[in-house]
Amino acid sequence: LYLCCVQEVPEFRALVGQEAAEELQSSMGDEIRSSQALKKCFTRMMSCEKKVFVDELNELVKRVSEEGAAGKDTSSSNGELLLRLHSQYPGDIGCFSIYFLNYVVLEPGQAMFLGANEPHAYIHGDCIECMACSDNTVRAGLTPKYIDVNTLCEMLNYKPAPASSKIFPGVPDPSDPYVTLYDSPVPDFKVIKIQVPPSVKDYCVAAVDSASILLVIEGDAMATSAAAFSDLTMKRGSVLFVSANESLTLHITSQSGVTLFRACCLL
Repeated sequence: LYLCCVQEVPEFRALVGQEAAEELQSSMGDEIRSSQALKKCFTRMMSCEKKVFVDELNELVKRVSEEGAAGKDTSSSNGELLLRLHSQYPGDIGCFSIYFLNYVVLEPGQAMFLGANEPHAYIHGDCIECMACSDNTVRAGLTPKYIDVNTLCEMLNYKPAPASSKIFPGVPDPSDPYVTLYDSPVPDFKVIKIQVPPSVKDYCVAAVDSASILLVIEGDAMATSAAAFSDLTMKRGSVLFVSANESLTLHITSQSGVTLFRACCLL
């Protein structure tokens, strides 16, 4: 994607510079050189003076808008996404960052894993996000907050990868028909979806060997546990902490059943 954009989007090429763009083009097929060239291009873009990238961004938005109005295909410039982001964050360097990133549309039930130091942005829609313990968040754009350019450019992982390598499906639990496991490729956390149908009025959330956080997405229930002093009312938006090796019984009161997500660390 980024190579295509360097070739097809002159305003983007102007920001990264001719030398860095040619270095990126010549590095294809060599993973180490590609990573180095990507870092150089990204750093050049992020280090541009604001007037320079705002002028180039305005030119890009004008060109894409005119091409779209004339019925031309703007997909080579990611036109639709560019205009949407520019309408939300006008003059933001993050509008150019899209040319370094994969554009992914997740379908219901799919999951994506992002490793440490991998930039990402949520564009539209709702999702469940679970993070490992982290001591920092460094912003790259699409934000009114401060961007630490030097720290950002030094810390990022510039290893190219296709979007398909980041996406994985949920796996049904053979011991529970209402459970789907999203098994991340790191030991820090797992995410479990529990979707209990309307036909089931009482459901036991099984104990696991780590603490858990439960988030209710849909439905209503009363929760009982040996560790709780009283019954707990759960509804959309409710969050519950469950200790390790503790089970929970849900008495479902809604006609639509209940859907919740569980974050835990299966030891």
